[in-house]
Amino acid sequence: MSDERLKQVSGFRRAMIRPELGAICGTILVFVFFLMIAGDSGMFAPEGVQNWGVVSAQFAIIAVGACLLMIAGEFDLSVGSMIGFAGVILAILSVQFGLPVWFSIILVFILCLALGALNGFLVIKTGLPSFIVTLAFLYILRGLTIWLSILTTRQTIIGGVKDVAEGDALAFLFGGVIFTDLFQWFADIGLLEAYTRGKRLGQPVVEGVPMLVVWAIVLVIFGHWLLTKTKFGNWIYAAGGNTQAARYVGVPVNRVKILMFMFTAFCATVFAVCQVIEFGSAAADRGLLKEFEAIICVVIGGALLTGGYGSVVGAALGALIFGVVQQGLFFAGAESSLFRVFLGTILILAVIMNTYIRRLITGER
Repeated sequence: MSDERLKQVSGFRRAMIRPELGAICGTILVFVFFLMIAGDSGMFAPEGVQNWGVVSAQFAIIAVGACLLMIAGEFDLSVGSMIGFAGVILAILSVQFGLPVWFSIILVFILCLALGALNGFLVIKTGLPSFIVTLAFLYILRGLTIWLSILTTRQTIIGGVKDVAEGDALAFLFGGVIFTDLFQWFADIGLLEAYTRGKRLGQPVVEGVPMLVVWAIVLVIFGHWLLTKTKFGNWIYAAGGNTQAARYVGVPVNRVKILMFMFTAFCATVFAVCQVIEFGSAAADRGLLKEFEAIICVVIGGALLTGGYGSVVGAALGALIFGVVQQGLFFAGAESSLFRVFLGTILILAVIMNTYIRRLITGER
């Protein structure tokens, strides 16, 4: 006689409740759609792939941090302001104060991690919703960024970073390009298109893999490993699923949540440093609305807004969808404002699907 408690869930049901299901379907549909309408425009040529790959990597970096934090049951609306703040502080330290770029980068990371810890500490100690606390920090950091920029340079855009970062080893980890020799060899043997005129004659149209993309891949792999292969990953799920029950079984909920706020700040700082090193300048308005784009990536990836359920792989696929659509509209010659229409539409669809999945899991009607 079989024990009902050991009854196994069907393969179909297991597939239906995977967090990444919606993102996988969405990714396939988006690629098929743009292959049909923009396939001949160069979108899927090496240079086009690099364009939407870099944009997707930007979304993925901040989505990984937002994903882990949302699974832990919290939000961080200060991510965008943290990006602008970190970039301006880096530029001020290295250009205005003349500190070595490597030392400036380390100081920026320490400062931003401390701010992330402060966010988490305030949420835990005050009992206020993280939505409110981080919304306050959104305005505080944006205001500080503009004030500090004007105070030190009398302008909101600080240039000259590229010059002082020249030859800096740590700067290369955020703004460099790897596998350049391999890509040059591909161009030499005809596997990759090369420039046929000008100063770059013979050089490949795609020089290599930007470190921004490398950071995105590393963070996605790390986040997925942390969630699925470690005890700490179980703590993250438990902290977001049922905080009180998690405390009863010995999960250090407060520590988990503070560390997740710090990790979100870390991801935002990686994004900021990569952007500053790449463009050679910092601007006080950088990162505007990035917090919402990160949350949308995570929701598309299958995470529940209530916490306790989600997937880093799903969030990465959500970021890939964003990057492909944003650049795909450009290659298709569509109005760029339609990207915002897409964001709103896909957010609604993702929330509806995630609600359906939650009901499948919990048995609610």
